[in-house]
Amino acid sequence: MPASEDYEGQVPAWCPGCGNFQILSTIKQALAELGIEPREVLLVSGIGQAGKLPHYIKCHTFNGLHGRTLPVATAAKLANHSLHVIAVAGDGDCYAEGGNHFLHAIRRNPNISLFVHNNQIYGLTKGQASPTSAKGTHTPAQPFGYLAHPFNPLALAISQDCSFVARGFAGDREHLKELIKAAITHRGFSLLDILQPCVTFNKVNTFKWYRERVYRLESDYDPYNQTKAFEKALEWGDKIPNGIFYKSDKETLEEMMPTLHEMPLVRKKFSPEDVKHEIEKFY
Repeated sequence: MPASEDYEGQVPAWCPGCGNFQILSTIKQALAELGIEPREVLLVSGIGQAGKLPHYIKCHTFNGLHGRTLPVATAAKLANHSLHVIAVAGDGDCYAEGGNHFLHAIRRNPNISLFVHNNQIYGLTKGQASPTSAKGTHTPAQPFGYLAHPFNPLALAISQDCSFVARGFAGDREHLKELIKAAITHRGFSLLDILQPCVTFNKVNTFKWYRERVYRLESDYDPYNQTKAFEKALEWGDKIPNGIFYKSDKETLEEMMPTLHEMPLVRKKFSPEDVKHEIEKFY
């Protein structure tokens, strides 16, 4: 049985007090409690403070380009079904640069988990507004206030029938751990948006600010009701719900691809004749 210490990586270089520390330790604890060995996990990231997380955890890792986390994660899962593939990204990395990939990952439904560190700011590149920043937010790049309305990733994902949509808070680690475990064990594409205070650049959405507002979804809440889930995803302000908003049981991308249904690419053996035959099918 693995322990969270088995996932110990490099010493993190985040700012003291950053919400990313809680996310990192909770992911390691969740994987250990699920009995998943480090060799069975692939962590994929792009660019940003969230993108550094694979450096600080011992498992298979891929650190790629800004906003391009999901294509790599999808390809890895198609090549090796046995891996637990987890994509980690920031709100800017995923919802801005990676917004197009985010949309189509929902459509394709690969069996991967996406953990978005949502601090409502660009934490690596000096604190400019991100897609989830509130309208009117003052930043070094927007000194007169951010002009756009904030992007709602949960509402979008639910409207597109994403197979698993949840939100957690870095300051509620026990609840977050259960959400991480549920996302990893879910069959299909899992979105877990994590409210993660940035102590350096976001002086509004602090740990205190969130603790005064977040609450867990009721025990009798039905995550299979898409309409109610969408309505709940629109709730933001004095009260901010956390938990599993929506679930939908449907085929994964791997199951829909006949050439990969029996076994992943990593286990297939191709002779020169097989390759020639496959090429000829396209001409």
